[in-house]
Amino acid sequence: MDIDYLLLLQGLREATGGIFDELFNAISKFAVDILPFLPFVVFWCVDKKWGYRFITTLFTGEVINGVVKLTVCAYRPWIRSDLIEPAGDSKVAATGYSFPSGHTMCATTMYGTTAVWQWKRRRAIAIFCIVMIALTGFSRNFLGVHTPQDVLVGMGESILIVLIVGFVAKKVEGNDKALDILTLIGIFFIIAVILYVMFKPYPMDYVNGELLVDPLKMQKDCFGGCGGVFGLLVGSYIERHFLHYEMPKGAPNLALLSCVGLGILIAWDQWFAGATVKLLLGSNWGTYVTKCFISLFALLIWPLVIKKFCGKKEAAAE
Repeated sequence: MDIDYLLLLQGLREATGGIFDELFNAISKFAVDILPFLPFVVFWCVDKKWGYRFITTLFTGEVINGVVKLTVCAYRPWIRSDLIEPAGDSKVAATGYSFPSGHTMCATTMYGTTAVWQWKRRRAIAIFCIVMIALTGFSRNFLGVHTPQDVLVGMGESILIVLIVGFVAKKVEGNDKALDILTLIGIFFIIAVILYVMFKPYPMDYVNGELLVDPLKMQKDCFGGCGGVFGLLVGSYIERHFLHYEMPKGAPNLALLSCVGLGILIAWDQWFAGATVKLLLGSNWGTYVTKCFISLFALLIWPLVIKKFCGKKEAAAE
């Protein structure tokens, strides 16, 4: 049934001349190329507490999604059926195994956290985010890169993550001892995940003498999530105990500095990391270090820059 559904959507794409392909491709790409940087802007210049929640849900989602993917090891729709032909270049961005959908996970954690945050403040924004979750999930089906079950489970696991992170955040808010215990537990969890994905058995199916899917290449996204969580754990510990970042509300250059910091992170993630750490360490550990640096930069390095250029002015204004 899942393949039949994708073939139905594929027929719709062909019947309409592909006029919707770029729209849904853009929705998908936005979910993984731009949306993951939202948490850092929130942390720097909007709401520190919610910034932490955004960062936690984002990287936790990447880890959980990666573990499930590498456990189930479901092949992509076009491997399962020769009749499936993904739209445009959407196949290029469809890395890893198929189940559950990483794009849907990312969209649901980010849009979902925003919806929870804004539900009582700006209901229209919350509703818009819910609609975007549905559109992103549907886009993965429409483009032919994920089955309905990939999308639904991606949404389901992410909704659970958003709710659990929110529940735990409320329980431990202001309790540094509890947060330190969670930090230690988190570090051991990340070590366990890395060992699991490195040494578990993977399907080694060949067609015409060629390996269908190289499991080493499929581990990259999970390594990235682990790096992001590790950076979050270490960075948050240092920030809580030593840095004590307080957002300088009203500082005239806070928005500009946040934009500059965002540009640095995007440049690092999209270009510089590939030419440095990924080249030296390989795809998996290079991605781990890339995401770890993103967390540390967001929680420690750039807040120090903001404090230096905004802190004194804000203090003087008070």
